[in-house]
Amino acid sequence: MSTKMFVNLPVRDLKKSMAFFAALGFSFNPKFSNESGACMVVSEENFVMLLTEAFFKTFLSKPMADARETTQVLIALSCESRAKVEMMVKAALAAGGTTPRPAKDHGFMYQHGFDDLDGNAFEVFWMDEAAAGG
Repeated sequence: MSTKMFVNLPVRDLKKSMAFFAALGFSFNPKFSNESGACMVVSEENFVMLLTEAFFKTFLSKPMADARETTQVLIALSCESRAKVEMMVKAALAAGGTTPRPAKDHGFMYQHGFDDLDGNAFEVFWMDEAAAGG
């Protein structure tokens, strides 16, 4: 049995956040979605739970960070090509996100990123593992 990963992110406006990620090509599992949260499907084994801030806080024993002011986590998503990296970043910008960091070309790896509507940081990358060495 494989381990599934669920990343939980607080969002201010669930419907706007869902529309943002839908514009990037992600779908949602309605079985695990309601007015307090939505299960965004990243892959067969990886999911992002977009949770309203009020609901997210029910899971915390420490204060919630404001991703617009601090970075708690950087979520990295792999793409099948450099072109797909740029397509996702362009879609994020068109949907209201920002790109606070310039693209980086390391030869064997190309990366760019965006911040979503709530300031959560996503690093999108393509890597030629054969050329990475090691």
